[in-house]
Amino acid sequence: MATLSSTIFIFSLLILVTFTSACGSCEPIKPKPHPTPKVPPVNPYCPRDTLKLGVCGDLLGLVNVAIGSQVTTPCCSLLEGLADLEVAACLCTAIKANVLGIIKLDIPVALSALVSACAKKVPTGFKCG
Repeated sequence: MATLSSTIFIFSLLILVTFTSACGSCEPIKPKPHPTPKVPPVNPYCPRDTLKLGVCGDLLGLVNVAIGSQVTTPCCSLLEGLADLEVAACLCTAIKANVLGIIKLDIPVALSALVSACAKKVPTGFKCG
């Protein structure tokens, strides 16, 4: 009987050790975070006085700007030092508020023309609407 009880004891220890060490550190597996796509803010901020951007309407009348030449206009001077997103937000606000003095305007085309005239780019995904 001693051999039977010692066999059961050894077998129980073997099972106990197997199951407790099989878990490893027993920490739950954490899911990997999904990278969030970079999207411009819904309401980007314009740090300039929108009413002063009325001078930007003159840029829309320019048809022969030399490629590569630096445009120095009152409009670009007002927007100097701003990031592309801020420039796009300022000009979008000016277009929507009609401070440019132009009644019929294709907003995406006008925004792109004004932003590029000041050597900036409309950020990918930015919508002026």
